[in-house]
Amino acid sequence: MKNNQLTLWIFIAMFAGMGLGYYVHENYPADTIKTFSVNINLLTTIFLRLVQMIIAPLVFCTLVVGITKLGDLKTVGRVGGKALLWFISASLMSLLLGLFLVNLFQPGKGIDFSLGDTTGAQELAGKTQEFSLSKFVEHVFPKSIIEAMATNEILQIVVFSIFFGVAATALHNYAKPVIKALEAASHIIFKMVGYVMAFAPLGVFGAIAASVAKIGFSIFNFYGPYLLYFIIGIALLWVLLIGVGFLILRHRIKGLLKRIAQPLIIAFSTTSSEAVFPKLTEELERFGCKDKIVAFVLPLGYSFNLDGSMMYMTFASIAIAQAYGIHMDLGTQLTMLLVLMLTSKGIAGVPRASLVVILATCSMFNIPPEGIALILPIDHICDMFRSMTNVVGNALATSVVSKWEGALTHDHAEQIA
Repeated sequence: MKNNQLTLWIFIAMFAGMGLGYYVHENYPADTIKTFSVNINLLTTIFLRLVQMIIAPLVFCTLVVGITKLGDLKTVGRVGGKALLWFISASLMSLLLGLFLVNLFQPGKGIDFSLGDTTGAQELAGKTQEFSLSKFVEHVFPKSIIEAMATNEILQIVVFSIFFGVAATALHNYAKPVIKALEAASHIIFKMVGYVMAFAPLGVFGAIAASVAKIGFSIFNFYGPYLLYFIIGIALLWVLLIGVGFLILRHRIKGLLKRIAQPLIIAFSTTSSEAVFPKLTEELERFGCKDKIVAFVLPLGYSFNLDGSMMYMTFASIAIAQAYGIHMDLGTQLTMLLVLMLTSKGIAGVPRASLVVILATCSMFNIPPEGIALILPIDHICDMFRSMTNVVGNALATSVVSKWEGALTHDHAEQIA
């Protein structure tokens, strides 16, 4: 009942935000709109910061406990191998789909250069060194777990947690007091999740109102085809992911989608798949996934399995090349695909990370990096669909690995009924 009420309030907040944002966009000058957008977006900032506050301890506690509950290092390796098999397959499928669609529709040829957001492009340009290949190792391996937690570097936290969990597993009984303490801490954090999610409607309201106030609905007049082709790509990706999921989960797929409906709405409206990590953990366990599998696979998924972002990276990078009339042969495009596969890992907690990766990739392949300004005006809308797709991909990955491990029980709601 509480979940249904929260979902209703989130929908109300979405439509209220659209209405207020459109009213401000149509009736006030640019300076007022800018001030309004900054101020109303503080609601979203509060919500996202509250979520980010609990992500690092939640990932650490649940992943370590999950690894130790798997029982032995052989099981950890087996489950990890199955998870990586799904992640790599889904990532390649997403990248290849984006590559196919951008060559089929050629959306870049219809982009209007006069609409470029050059200011936003310059801001992003300053961040490209974060994703250069030379920085990749530093981005993966932490020099300090405290620093990694302070900056919410999920991939670094995952690496430390795996080492910690494997070491605790090797020590058996000696490490049990620590594991019990971490398990108790994870339950406390899950209780906090319920309190934090009460702020979700306010976060959604602020995000939607700020975006519509700045952009309005007229943006679809200019970028309709580009957005349409991208949404077609997202829809096809959903069909592929859910289709493969159905082959493995069978009739349970419907229950899974119902379970993750609320996290999907929040991810869509806040453009943050990270924002729903705690809630998604909770819903997957209620769906019937064993807590030890969820605690191990889901954090890995947030670092290695961002399917929506993957598809968009190839789609947008080549669309920019098309806008400049740059021909890229198939070999070059496949090379770009592999580079994106590598440089995109661990970007979940970085704002506008997909765009930063695209910008770095364009520079690497001699595509004018300022071309990112061409797609900035509608990136927020695209990011809504990317974030929602990332959640679907990670929910499916966790459920599928649970099924492969024989660790998928009945939905809690079905058991009560």
